[in-house]
Amino acid sequence: MAPWHLYLMAGIYVLAGFMHFIKPRMYERIMPNYLPFPKTLVYLSGIVEIVLGFALCFEATRTLAIFGIILMLAAFLSVHFYMLTDKKAAMGLPKWVLILRIPLQFGLMYWAYSYTLL
Repeated sequence: MAPWHLYLMAGIYVLAGFMHFIKPRMYERIMPNYLPFPKTLVYLSGIVEIVLGFALCFEATRTLAIFGIILMLAAFLSVHFYMLTDKKAAMGLPKWVLILRIPLQFGLMYWAYSYTLL
């Protein structure tokens, strides 16, 4: 059986994915303006987060989910950098919070990667 914190991670991604459907405008606001079809990308990324979160829970799909999460978080880095450069996307968050979110992404990638050793 996997450790409890793997299921915590899974729950975080599932919840985050559902938030794309509950508050889509918030996610559209932080979508870089150079990406096409922002609303579609918000919903698509929500679906991906939900699927990857559930896939973490099953041994047969766990490794694929882990690397999917790492790739997804790498792709989301563009959003974090965009939030640093666009006042509207920053949503009033202090600059130091926006800066700290970038290493946090790498921490989340490492957290996911650590489960490849299970």
